[in-house]
Amino acid sequence: MYQGSVQHQQPAVPVLEEQQLDEFLGAVPERGQWRYRPRRVGMVWRSKAFRAGAVITALALCGLVILALVRQQTGTEGFLVGLGLAVLPVPLLMGAFRWLDRVEPGPWRNLLFAFSWGACAAALVAIIANSFATRWIATATADPASADTLGATVVAPVVEESAKAVALLLIFLFRRQQFGGIVDGIVVAGFTATGFAFTENILYLGNAFGEDQQLGTTGFASVTVGTFFVRVVMSPFAHPLFTVLSGIGFGIAALGGARHRVRRVVMPVLGLALAMGMHALWNGSSALGPYGFYLVYGAFMVPCFGLVTWLAVWSRQRELRTLSTELPVYAAAGWLTPAEPLALASMRARGMARDMARHWNGHPDPARGKAAARAVAEYESFATSLAMLRRRARHDGAGPDFALREQELLHHLWHRRETAAPALTYAAHATGRIRTRLPVPPPLPRQLPYGGLPPRHLPAPHRHYGGHNPYLEDGGRPAPPS
Repeated sequence: MYQGSVQHQQPAVPVLEEQQLDEFLGAVPERGQWRYRPRRVGMVWRSKAFRAGAVITALALCGLVILALVRQQTGTEGFLVGLGLAVLPVPLLMGAFRWLDRVEPGPWRNLLFAFSWGACAAALVAIIANSFATRWIATATADPASADTLGATVVAPVVEESAKAVALLLIFLFRRQQFGGIVDGIVVAGFTATGFAFTENILYLGNAFGEDQQLGTTGFASVTVGTFFVRVVMSPFAHPLFTVLSGIGFGIAALGGARHRVRRVVMPVLGLALAMGMHALWNGSSALGPYGFYLVYGAFMVPCFGLVTWLAVWSRQRELRTLSTELPVYAAAGWLTPAEPLALASMRARGMARDMARHWNGHPDPARGKAAARAVAEYESFATSLAMLRRRARHDGAGPDFALREQELLHHLWHRRETAAPALTYAAHATGRIRTRLPVPPPLPRQLPYGGLPPRHLPAPHRHYGGHNPYLEDGGRPAPPS
């Protein structure tokens, strides 16, 4: 490629200090070859569609069976009443966990899988195993009362928390790229437990309604109102709190790379054990006397909930700080503007950048404004993933997929930077992240920058990055936007 085209090439990729450049920088693939394919654990199914279909079918069958069992125990009318009441806290809990995940949002398919696993598979395992164990204990001890107590305080916590933790384990193993730390563990665990609590609440509320029908009680004195108040109003966070302890264990394990194999095994097991212990204490509170429930709730559950909430928010802020720590090296190399890492480390600035992209120049075509805002949102997501990837590589060493994943993320950033970079720069100034004069937002390009060109002042790529530039036509002329 002749020297006159050097100014149109991409910047060089920043090099990790502990690695030689030649170890992980290769030629830039053709556009059609940009597809990240990490190594999978135990790749059994080759067809992605077949795997997805099998998982959906299995969860659907579990859902049909568990719903049939619940309807059998509660009756049709009780089932419908329980369903209507149990669904009320679900959007609030899902919204809270999704808010926590806004820094680096995980794909919805993982969260829906986690919720479905909790509501269908884990609930089915729990209702079958708990019923079998309780009957076996009652037969062995000839004491139904003690069988119920042992079933609630010993069997149920072990069975239920183990069944819910399987969803965490599956996503941790098979979606490792999307499971990067404590926040991801908390969010996946929260969705799993929300699904489980949803199904369990249908059963409890449906049975309470059936009991009221038999006794003829209505109003605030009814069993249904009391059950709703305890399970939905006072403690909707109970199951999520238990399972979040397992999620924290998996999240800490995810932070440790191949160098911390002991941590990767011990922390999930420790988190699961803590989840079982807290669940057992909660279930056994009724055996501590008439005020046992209130004692455990006020002296233990509420403080633990506050502590876990603080840890979740702290981890979220830590992710934001990671962006301002890891991304400046890409700004120095020319991939980002100096203001972008500061804007990306602020949720307020990120939201303002999306709004700016949506409303610049009035956008007479609403679809164009939405597309611009979507491009900025995608840019923010890819930049966050890039920062997390580099942090893991610095702390635990660059894995065999690091170079390809880094290049893929930079590729996605480059194709959106013409829209996102001005919006984020403006947001950094507007939110006070940079104490300088507020720039005037430039007009948006006529077309979205999915074929955008690098600015002329950026340095040429390192010679080891490869001689082919996918954004230039043969002869060095800029390629037209695609």
